[in-house]
Amino acid sequence: MEFKSIYAVLLKQYIEFKRNIGYDYKEISSFKTFDRFIIKNEFTEIGLTKDISDKWAKKRKNEADTTRYKRINHIKNFSIYLNKLGYQSYIPEQIKFKKTTFTPYIFSKEEIKSFFDACDNLKFHKKLNTRYVMPVVFRMIYGCGLRVSEALSLKTEDVNLTEKYIVIRDSKNDRDRVLPLSDSLTDICLVYREKCLSKNLITNYFFTQQDGSSYDSNTVYRWFRKILWEANISHGGKGKGPRVHDFRHTFSVHSLIKMAESDLDLYYSLPILSKYLGHQSLEATDRYVRLTSDMYPELIKEVNNLCSYIFPEVKLP
Repeated sequence: MEFKSIYAVLLKQYIEFKRNIGYDYKEISSFKTFDRFIIKNEFTEIGLTKDISDKWAKKRKNEADTTRYKRINHIKNFSIYLNKLGYQSYIPEQIKFKKTTFTPYIFSKEEIKSFFDACDNLKFHKKLNTRYVMPVVFRMIYGCGLRVSEALSLKTEDVNLTEKYIVIRDSKNDRDRVLPLSDSLTDICLVYREKCLSKNLITNYFFTQQDGSSYDSNTVYRWFRKILWEANISHGGKGKGPRVHDFRHTFSVHSLIKMAESDLDLYYSLPILSKYLGHQSLEATDRYVRLTSDMYPELIKEVNNLCSYIFPEVKLP
């Protein structure tokens, strides 16, 4: 890690200290941004003032509340560390933000079928790879529960169609993972590779444009909206969805339903799904249980039956 401001040595020491006491701290972008912030504003003395802290805490354009919260909290804890080392440093108050109440759009199985039927029959320019890419990339996102960025970042060597698996590298939580491909998705990928990759320029990307470069997520989203229209699936407008990312949420809910129907206890299925999705904790995966129970109330009985014997009954006298 390279820091160049007056805090360079202290930032490095702080990160190493946090790692030594058990924190992951693989994601240090907040500290790199802070380092550039100090240089840009030409601060020359160690120790944060209230003015510096307020300037750092100012909300940035298009910045999510959660991102701002983490960014401020990182430097708040760093300021506490500076004080313990003997540097007088202002400790900002913890900011508060409203947790999102956004509910993901969960496609029904009928809507999934309608979407892919529309996708397969949509008119694409015959000379562009898009006509081959879009039917496969959307199936890959839904069929493997991928983030859009994970699908578009797939390299040709990450897709093993002989042994039927893909490798997700450098994902959101810095966790590489190996995911199996279904037989049907493997067959579709084989057809795509034969029609598209073999005729293209030398490229590292599995989903590639005509010039060998990767696709942009905005391009995928534009086609997504067109396909929704053709499939007669209504869109609520910006910020309301459905979104491409909702395929990942739908994969999770549909997977839980299938596990429950296969009599697999949620005690076992949740950790499996969590690892598959690349979540850092079960808490992130647990919300899919609530989504599933809303849509399929009978599934929550599985959770109740699983936990009921653990806790003793307390009867009124």
